[in-house]
Amino acid sequence: MPAAADRSAIRFTGTWKEYLPIAATNVALIIVTLGVYRFWAAARERRYLWSRTEVIDESLEWTGTGKEMFIGFLIVMAIVLPFFLFIQFLLPAMVARGKAEAAFGIVTLFYFAIFFLGGFARFRALRYRLSRTLWRGIRGGSDDPGWNFAGEYFGRYLLSAMTMFIMFPWAVTRLWGARWNRMSFGTLQFRAKLDADGLIGRWALLYLIPLLGMFVGGILMSLKGMVLQQQLFILLGIFILAIYVILPLITLHFFAGFYRNAAAATSLGELEFGFEASTWQWLKLFLGNIALAVVTLGFGMAYWGYRRWSFIVRHSRLYGEIDVAALGQSTTHSPKEAEGFADAFDIGAI
Repeated sequence: MPAAADRSAIRFTGTWKEYLPIAATNVALIIVTLGVYRFWAAARERRYLWSRTEVIDESLEWTGTGKEMFIGFLIVMAIVLPFFLFIQFLLPAMVARGKAEAAFGIVTLFYFAIFFLGGFARFRALRYRLSRTLWRGIRGGSDDPGWNFAGEYFGRYLLSAMTMFIMFPWAVTRLWGARWNRMSFGTLQFRAKLDADGLIGRWALLYLIPLLGMFVGGILMSLKGMVLQQQLFILLGIFILAIYVILPLITLHFFAGFYRNAAAATSLGELEFGFEASTWQWLKLFLGNIALAVVTLGFGMAYWGYRRWSFIVRHSRLYGEIDVAALGQSTTHSPKEAEGFADAFDIGAI
């Protein structure tokens, strides 16, 4: 089925009016159940979003359930809760008894373990969502349990932190390929050959801003005609502007380029992907979400998932051909534990 140069090869057909009853009932039931219903709410949301997403004129189908996600979350809580109880109750007792070194050593190991599980969560969440996504009755998935990826995730980000995040572009690009190269859809294998070319300059801007700030601050402090209080006020304004406006915009600029490069470097059989969202379009999405939440006194947050999904689909592209007759069903393991780790750590699958 040819999809080359066809901008409607991937398209979203849903509307906010059609989604309104789902959003309203989800919010009401989450409030009534004190948050427990949010797993079933997520399943309802995905069933709608997937059903309104057409890939080569065929709608996707979501087969996951709220029960799966709820049980997965309970399993994760049973694993993680003892560590939080230790920090809350046993850590102060150990410090009070003069065992501060041992206590903080255990806490350090705990945080390392949490970070390791963060990589595990990213892998398992993607694996689960692919296994519950159907196209023409065919699903995706992976037989890889995710432990190797979690170790690579931990190691690359640790190296990035040790180099003051200079290595961050190499870390995220390698991890994108490490995760998607372990995934498949039907009998087709995903392939991702992503490198940091084109992203290093965007990331370097984050290091230029502090240097520029120190340079401007040095000039202001050297001016003899200014009062010290005025100098400090201007420096404080520059600091606030850099932290809350300039640095977030540069980070957004980096990730906008990253996702465009990542999509272009990813393929599935003979199919190739593209993603065309610019930094400005990402910024409008985020500002729109904030404005929607403020204007609706919080209710608009129920539309964030809808807006994010429709945004991704609208800017996604698909090129190449796929032989449907030769596309067989996936034989990969279909996990039953859902995405409890990702939900517990508030991590997105993609």
